[in-house]
Amino acid sequence: MFGRVKPLDAILATAQRKSLHRTLGAFQLTMLGIGAVIGTGIFVLTAEAGQKAGPGIMLSFVIAGFVCAVAALCYSELSAMAPVAGSAYTYTYAVLGEVLAWMVGWALVMEYALGASAVAVGWSHHIVGLLHDFAGITLPKQWVNSPIDGGFINLPAIFITMLITWLLVIGTTESARVNAVLVAVKLSALALFLALALPVMQAEKFHPFMPTGMSGVAGAAASIFFAYVGFDAVSTAAEETINPQRNVPIGLVGSLAICTVIYMLVAAGAIGAIGIQPVFDAAGKALEPGTVALTQRCDAIVASGAVKPLTCSHEALVYVMQQLGHLQVGNLLALAATIALPSVILMMMYGQTRVAFVMARDGLFPAAFATIHPKFKTPHVITWITGVFAFAFASILPVGLLADLSNAGTLLAFAMVAIAVLVLRVREPERKRVFRTPMVWLVSPVAVVGSLYLFFSLPMITKEFFVGWAAVGLVIYFTYSRSRSHLGRGVVEVHETDPEVPPSPVPPLPGMD
Repeated sequence: MFGRVKPLDAILATAQRKSLHRTLGAFQLTMLGIGAVIGTGIFVLTAEAGQKAGPGIMLSFVIAGFVCAVAALCYSELSAMAPVAGSAYTYTYAVLGEVLAWMVGWALVMEYALGASAVAVGWSHHIVGLLHDFAGITLPKQWVNSPIDGGFINLPAIFITMLITWLLVIGTTESARVNAVLVAVKLSALALFLALALPVMQAEKFHPFMPTGMSGVAGAAASIFFAYVGFDAVSTAAEETINPQRNVPIGLVGSLAICTVIYMLVAAGAIGAIGIQPVFDAAGKALEPGTVALTQRCDAIVASGAVKPLTCSHEALVYVMQQLGHLQVGNLLALAATIALPSVILMMMYGQTRVAFVMARDGLFPAAFATIHPKFKTPHVITWITGVFAFAFASILPVGLLADLSNAGTLLAFAMVAIAVLVLRVREPERKRVFRTPMVWLVSPVAVVGSLYLFFSLPMITKEFFVGWAAVGLVIYFTYSRSRSHLGRGVVEVHETDPEVPPSPVPPLPGMD
């Protein structure tokens, strides 16, 4: 069952024969990572996490960032050794075998698709708020919220998801230059927020620091982890990177370090400016974010004439500015989020097409999934499948639940990569390692334990969904993929004449060449 391990040299040979065009440098990769990371997590989930932990989200950011940091060090070693598309899926295939590689690839499919859905919902909240505050247009609640949030369907989320899908299909997506501009927009908006929020911080706003205890902090860390998801998208672009042995580790660690500093400052500014405490029910228990009960309680608080708690807001940073009297700055933040968040949706879908392409190249997915559009030269089949999946979930589920579901898949991938680093150190100690994970026998186990800790801190519904998703994945593998696997059929190298894999590689992100 675990005997099918694709040799690392064969993976490199396959990628060399059907490689993607190498055009990205260290700066572009770092911008790619920041562009993928800074999005819904900080603009929206600050309030969701605050409902779980109160000011303790400062500690939650530290925990989530630490787990990502040790995982990034493991990613860096493997991505420098195997600079090919596929990220954690490819690394697992080379070290731990086909079954686990399939499960990681299947989990990454969930991560990227549901991650795109979560960002789409976050974008929806910002565009609705912007239209109301800036243009005086109020959209009907039932058409801009999920059923859990008191609506019927989230039409703006559907719109932006399908728009990004269409752009990916026709190939008119952002170039590296445009991506850098969008990153600058997001960073400028956050800098403006900090300039206004940090000077008015009050120490008393941080008390009580952990109103729900350590369990609340852990639960918030599991949710806020989504704020860091995306840095691994840098590794999916390894096959399109110039000098990947040097530039991929720089992109991974650099983007994560920059984002962590920004997140800590923004969280401190939001808490210190207006405070953030959970909303409790009549029995004194903190209500779960993303539930009908919390929505009803928030509506009751506002109806009573009291100030709406920050944890009830879908636009956390915008709301902070509004409460401080900077209404136009709040509108500018909403505008920046509206402009920049679609780039995160794009990167989530971009990552999925890369993983699916490699899985199809290995025979585990139908060859049609890697079919290249004859006119636009893009992997249109898997792009449309991803788009439909993403908009379906974005239309009916709240942002917090979507983020948690996406996190579950990511945490599995992180754990597998950390294990793979240790196994490869023992199995092939002589292999050249341009980047070596420091203190690997400490860092890798910490990455595994940290990933499992955050996974089990997720809500029960998330863990149940993940188990169900994994079960479906195993059924597909043993009924379809296992018998069609190139490795299982003895096809170690995929030559360009292989009839089951399209000869045209997935093109790089348009504009990056």
